[in-house]
Amino acid sequence: MPVNEKALPRFAFGANWTRFLESLNDAKIATAENSLKSWLNVSTLDGKTFLDIGSGSGLFSLAARRLGATVRSFDFDPNSVKCAVWLREQYFKEDPRWIIEQGSVLDEAFMRSLGTFDVVYAWGVLHHTGAMWQAIAHAANAVASQGQLFIAIYNDQGWKSWVWKTIKRTYNFLPGPLRFLVVLPCLVLLKGLPFLQDLILGHPFRSWKKQTEQRGMSPWSDLIDWVGGYPFEVATAVEILQFLSQRSLTPERFSDYGSSACNEFVFKRTA
Repeated sequence: MPVNEKALPRFAFGANWTRFLESLNDAKIATAENSLKSWLNVSTLDGKTFLDIGSGSGLFSLAARRLGATVRSFDFDPNSVKCAVWLREQYFKEDPRWIIEQGSVLDEAFMRSLGTFDVVYAWGVLHHTGAMWQAIAHAANAVASQGQLFIAIYNDQGWKSWVWKTIKRTYNFLPGPLRFLVVLPCLVLLKGLPFLQDLILGHPFRSWKKQTEQRGMSPWSDLIDWVGGYPFEVATAVEILQFLSQRSLTPERFSDYGSSACNEFVFKRTA
């Protein structure tokens, strides 16, 4: 049965990404570019087509375009679409090689209308749709022959994942002014010990800053995204590998962090 996405309690990803763009700078854009180059094992995306599923802030669409790709971005959240449009206007005004639209990865007809791409990118997105496995299947179908699929999916931690799902539901059901009652305890839980360790070693906020350096993201935006990100589904690395191997996708590289973090995967279409 199709998922009624509009009926799901849903985190306002677009509003969070709008705030993130206020802190965007050249260093973060360069970090995003380096992340793509490293994981895809390329120095350029010239001549490649790039599909950004759930484009969020639009940062990685921008990174792909700056690396030479022809980009198509879409997001379910209209505010996220506005973020990507704003970025395009700032860096590639009226560029016909960067198309942005609103759409859902769960909409099979929409996904088929897009065709196939050399690179399909869906980092930390598909587990927020309310129908993760369907979303992963649709993303896989968009990969062209010899193309790559770059996804990140939250790791299944059993009961811990269930607890986080409850926290996320609570956050989204609370009125906005009361959400700090969820955010502050999570901030202490997730960042308190690293902060104390950094402080003792004389490097305040080193762990916080390191997170920014990894993918060009904002630690605060990531925290709110994590605490509020709902719908929320998880999978083990083994489950992802098996599911996509059955769809003629061969893993090129992947990370299995064994924590609440996203496991990252790059697959290649082999048939």
